[in-house]
Amino acid sequence: MAGTTKLDVGKALEKLRGTDSPKTRISRLDEQIDAIEKETQRLRAENRRLERDQRSGSTTKRD
Repeated sequence: MAGTTKLDVGKALEKLRGTDSPKTRISRLDEQIDAIEKETQRLRAENRRLERDQRSGSTTKRD
């Protein structure tokens, strides 16, 4: 452990917080929101397709 420098907790936290600026954090959140919105749109479209197929299948096929 020779040559290892020690930081106190406050300095370590400042160092960690300093690398993640608010703008970067906000842009990362915006990207996550966009990804969630795209996934929501994809799932809604698939749900509509499945419902449409289920309705058309139930009216044309009766055993």
